[in-house]
Amino acid sequence: MKSSAVRRTTTTTVLATALTAALALGGCAKSEDDAAGDPSSSAGGDSGQVVATPATGTGESCTVEQFGGTRTDLATATVGFSQSEKEANPFRIAETASIRAEAERRGVKLLTANAQTQFSKQISDVQDLISKGADLLVIAPLNSDGWGPVLRAAAARKIPIVTVDRKINATPCKDYVSFIGSDFVEQGERAADSMIEATGGRGEVAILLGAAGNNVTTERTKGFKDRIAAEAPGLRVVFEQTGEFAREKGQQVTEQLIQSNPDITGIYAENDEMGLGAVNALKGAGKKPGAVKIVTVDGTRNAVRGIVDGWISGVIESNPRFGPLAFETLDAFTKGEKVAQEIVIQDSAYTEENAASGLGKAY
Repeated sequence: MKSSAVRRTTTTTVLATALTAALALGGCAKSEDDAAGDPSSSAGGDSGQVVATPATGTGESCTVEQFGGTRTDLATATVGFSQSEKEANPFRIAETASIRAEAERRGVKLLTANAQTQFSKQISDVQDLISKGADLLVIAPLNSDGWGPVLRAAAARKIPIVTVDRKINATPCKDYVSFIGSDFVEQGERAADSMIEATGGRGEVAILLGAAGNNVTTERTKGFKDRIAAEAPGLRVVFEQTGEFAREKGQQVTEQLIQSNPDITGIYAENDEMGLGAVNALKGAGKKPGAVKIVTVDGTRNAVRGIVDGWISGVIESNPRFGPLAFETLDAFTKGEKVAQEIVIQDSAYTEENAASGLGKAY
């Protein structure tokens, strides 16, 4: 597969000790596979996030004065982190580890909670973090809607909120300060490019949709389908069903898929875990590696290994190491500096050409 699948190349590196100009101006239980849960794979270094340099304009910014809060010293503050999903997914393992590691590095008191993939629990979790004295909040939202009770509680105490990896449907610099995450539409587009290359732009493709109710699923689907329609009319999307971002569900859906459409050409899984479930289903059906082209999004070690083993055609990275960038944002904001309302990170990609050498970077 050609390395041209990596579309963005101009970036600004975000160091853990300083907030870059691009930032100011403005993207669990253990894994089913022990290797994926290796804590060393969630470290920063050259695997850390970088901010995508804005192509045009500077984007909207936010200051503590605009937000209506007061300047504070992050070093003396208490930060609450709300994780959304069970940590059976390497993305969530790496995300939580990154937040914990950065808080420890800075000597910041951190309170944590895990919603175990239950939205009602996440709402009560965050309310509990507030009642326990969190001065600042970092939230990885399960859903995009339904945050009214939390936003009202936070607003009453002027508690700044940074959301990571998923957006909430609310007003930036009023209800929350910043969103940090990927360009999910572009991830879908890049996945489509990888699928077009793998299939030659012809055949029938299935989509294993992520969980409903969040912007990641909606935008990854839109990017993929729009790019396929524009660039490969000979490649038809004939099947769409949620795998809920879970390996077991992805396997179940794929088992149903290959019974109804045994000659499916390709499968686009909107995260690696569903893609790995699809691989299990194909193995169980006696398919050979590469017989069905699979493209996924995340960048977990097991998915990248799937490329090396011939089962997966391409993986679009979604970097979960939010710790340094989230704390940089909070530090700058509490000092009174401008921070971007939307901070988009750059993601790389894994192909047949770089998968073997990239295993050490995968999480």
